[in-house]
Order: sequence, then structure tokens, then C-alpha cells
Amino acid sequence: QVHLMESGGGSVQAGGSLRLSCDVSGNTDDHYCIGWFRQVPGKEREGVASISSAGTTQYADSVKGRFTISQDNLINTLYLQMNSLKPEDTAMYYCAAGLCYWYTSLSLNDYKYWGQGTQVTVSS
Repeated sequence: QVHLMESGGGSVQAGGSLRLSCDVSGNTDDHYCIGWFRQVPGKEREGVASISSAGTTQYADSVKGRFTISQDNLINTLYLQMNSLKPEDTAMYYCAAGLCYWYTSLSLNDYKYWGQGTQVTVSS
């Protein structure tokens, strides 16, 4: 069983920055990847960034060059640094863990455990 809890969401103006954190507990061995997803009402949840157990990363095209995913294995925390935020980044952001076997993934189907989400609102 894996538990995830996000924090760090909030409201920011366009062009600003936020850093999301996700505390991860439970058994996440080398088979797991961790990812960030986001969802707006009425739309499907979409993958934003993923990091594998090997440390490789993957980003959605919409956030490349602006968002950075990282992890601190000593304190079992995942981060998403979001810079140059745009109004279209407004969403509920979720962290998730899944069995990716040393690969990254932005596919919902690869993730089994989810956090409760943290809201990010970017105003123009």
C-alpha cells in the first residue's frame, strides 16, 4: 500500500511560480514511478510529469521547459516546480504512484495510488 499527500497549491498570477510537494509513504521499490497529473472540471485527468526509479523524467509538451519534477529520496518527497505559470495551468494537481518498471509514464492506466489533490489557480 502506498499513501500520497500533496501540498503547496495556491493562487498565483500569470508568470509566477509555485512548488508542489507530495509526501510518499509505503512500499515504493524500484518498480515504481511517481507522477504528477492535473484535472479541470469536465475534462479528463492528464499527465504532467513523471519520474522513474532510475531518475529519468518525462514531461507533457504543454509544460516542457517550465515545470521540473524531482524527488528527495531521503525524506520520500516528490516535488513539482512550476515556473512561468499560465492561466491554462489552473487545475487540481494530483501525485500518483504506479508500477512502471524503471520507466516513466504519463498514462493514467499505469498508476494505482493517488493523492487527494491540491488546487492551483493562475490568474491573468
